[in-house]
Amino acid sequence: MLFNSLDFAIFLPIVFIVYWFITNRNLKLQNILIVVASYLFYGWWDWRFLALIFISTVVDYTVGRGLSNQEDQSKRKLLLWTSILVNIGILGFFKYYNFFQENFIAAFSFFGMDIKPNSLNIILPVGISFYTFQTMSYTIDVYRGKLKPTKDFISFSAFVSFFPQLVAGPIERATNLLPQFYKKRVFTYARARDGMLQILWGLFKKLVIADNCAEYANMIFNNSDQYSGVTLILGAVFFAFQIYGDFSGYSDIAIGTARLLGFDLMKNFAAPYFSRDIAEFWRRWHISLSSWFRDYLYIPIGGSRGSFAKKVRNTFVIFIVSGFWHGANWTFIVWGALNAIYFLPYLLAKKNRKNLDTVAQDRWLPSAKEFLSMIITFSLTVFAWIFFRAENIEHAVSYISGIYSSTFFSIPEIFSWESLKKLYILMIIFIVIEWLGRNKNYGFQFVESKPKYIVYPAVYLLVMSIVLFMSLEVQEFIYFQF
Repeated sequence: MLFNSLDFAIFLPIVFIVYWFITNRNLKLQNILIVVASYLFYGWWDWRFLALIFISTVVDYTVGRGLSNQEDQSKRKLLLWTSILVNIGILGFFKYYNFFQENFIAAFSFFGMDIKPNSLNIILPVGISFYTFQTMSYTIDVYRGKLKPTKDFISFSAFVSFFPQLVAGPIERATNLLPQFYKKRVFTYARARDGMLQILWGLFKKLVIADNCAEYANMIFNNSDQYSGVTLILGAVFFAFQIYGDFSGYSDIAIGTARLLGFDLMKNFAAPYFSRDIAEFWRRWHISLSSWFRDYLYIPIGGSRGSFAKKVRNTFVIFIVSGFWHGANWTFIVWGALNAIYFLPYLLAKKNRKNLDTVAQDRWLPSAKEFLSMIITFSLTVFAWIFFRAENIEHAVSYISGIYSSTFFSIPEIFSWESLKKLYILMIIFIVIEWLGRNKNYGFQFVESKPKYIVYPAVYLLVMSIVLFMSLEVQEFIYFQF
């Protein structure tokens, strides 16, 4: 079920009414409702893959209970690795089987050996990369002693399958989300209003910014050999806005929906395109995944400690694994490696934590130095996005070659001010709102502190913008494929 679908527009109010007006006096009933609603939400896409969620739930619940009764360290490790191998095994089979098979065949073909293995038509289950990582965080934290294992199977099932963030995050930690299922939720108007505002802002990002940018980004990337260098640059910029509007829009809708039900999810984006260096960008982009890899992979293998060689190794490991997490394609691996190259100079110079505050803190505008730093960081990010968006390595190389051709300074073919005036204006308004709300949990939240005569017209204009300017081509959320 898509957040930007009529189905969800009917589904959410029904769940909200039953949740707050029928099951509100019984916590267990509320949690059962969440489990049923979540399975319905996911099963709307393909009910067969509900079995995978249930398997992950049962395995990690059982492992958690086993860890609570086991003091022998070797047996505790065996239980932990059971959880990891089951979850990674499910993820690996459905997401990476074809990738490894194709590269296995290509490797042997290179040496003149013709291998024809049986192929499998494997469908990638929506959100599998998200809920497997979320449920693994539970067993790892229980193993580390950071969380007591739960005896409440219903609450744990609700934690694993919680529908607002089930298929595209944020990837919640068990230490944050699971305890919220144990406590009685109380409806408050202020929380619900804030949740609705964040949902509206997420819909604007997705339907107006991301989907409109997608039309042109797709046109340019799919026919990149037909366009000039400057037009290809525009295509990469459009994709940068598309993926940010699409993914952060999903996160805003997920967080706002959870807030309607009385839950607090972690912030997943913090105005990343206003970052002054790549290290800051990765603290602000897809925060739930970046912090997951930091805590469960980067730090355990040594992090930024140790020799020069180990620092370089650990940086490449974390970024390449992050890239591979995004998809079974060499383009994602190159994208991850490229970001590692961006990041390494800051780490080695010990400047990776230089910009911990928000840009232009307590000021309306950035300084000239801050502005230049943001432009450079954004340009590097846009360049890396080319590999993320390209169909394969050859396409990415061809696209980049087209940018640095003799047509670099030519006039864009069809992307003039007149043809794209509406989109350019919407993007400028979007950037301004994001800038004004860069210190908030989401861009549009800055209006909450304004007088009512500003808030109401602003909300009205936001709703009308969605109605009037939403793309006519309905686009699935990009991160559904991950």
